Amino acid sequence: MRRPMTTDLNADVGEAFGVYSFGHDPAIMPHITSANVACGFHAGDAHVMRQTVRLARQHRVSIGAHPGFPDLAGFGRRGMSLTPREIEDIVVYQIGALAAVAAADGCQIVHVKPHGALYNLAADDRLVADAIARAVVSVNRHLVLVGLSGSALIHAGAAAGLRTAAEVFADRGYTASGRLLPRDAPGAVLEDVQQVASRALSMVRERAVVAGDGTRIALDVDTICIHGDTPGAATLAQAVRLALVEGGVTVAALR
Repeated sequence: MRRPMTTDLNADVGEAFGVYSFGHDPAIMPHITSANVACGFHAGDAHVMRQTVRLARQHRVSIGAHPGFPDLAGFGRRGMSLTPREIEDIVVYQIGALAAVAAADGCQIVHVKPHGALYNLAADDRLVADAIARAVVSVNRHLVLVGLSGSALIHAGAAAGLRTAAEVFADRGYTASGRLLPRDAPGAVLEDVQQVASRALSMVRERAVVAGDGTRIALDVDTICIHGDTPGAATLAQAVRLALVEGGVTVAALR
């Protein structure tokens, strides 16, 4: 989708709700180009969504919907046995909610990136991936569908006629199959600033990543994610962006 040596830098944001505060949104927003805004099912609420949209607009950051399973207690990181039609419906609902909140502040959403267990399920389950792609098309076929590089979701989006963006993770470990290591596995979450920054630049330059077992995995790289709830997320995002720019990479939003 994107030119060589050009990438988007995204983060999952808007994950507070009610009296609960999560993430580092004000600190991370100046360093990213796209914001994946939680839509109230796995995290976020109407007030937080609107605050997050306004913060993104202030920093000229592109806005995207981050739909997940309806699982506040598990932060959307637990699997749920929903039918493809149910998945399609919850994704439509969440995209629509954020689109309305954004429109109220004169903004438009640009992309859709599933969250957590839904994202991981869509990486390999084509029925789930197709349901998500149908949901996006039914709301706005001009939205960009973001999915794990090489995943079923990318293929489903392309088959549905959507623009897609292949995503990689500078702060997460990979399996030999090109999937993310489970969060409870050793090396799953990377927090060393220099390691994450150099890894991001290497991913863009080499279009590859080394898995935990040493396997070299080829990647398409349209966007790089920094998790907003990772300890030191803002510092990681700042370091990654600096490393990319100094390495000759253009950092620009998905549009």
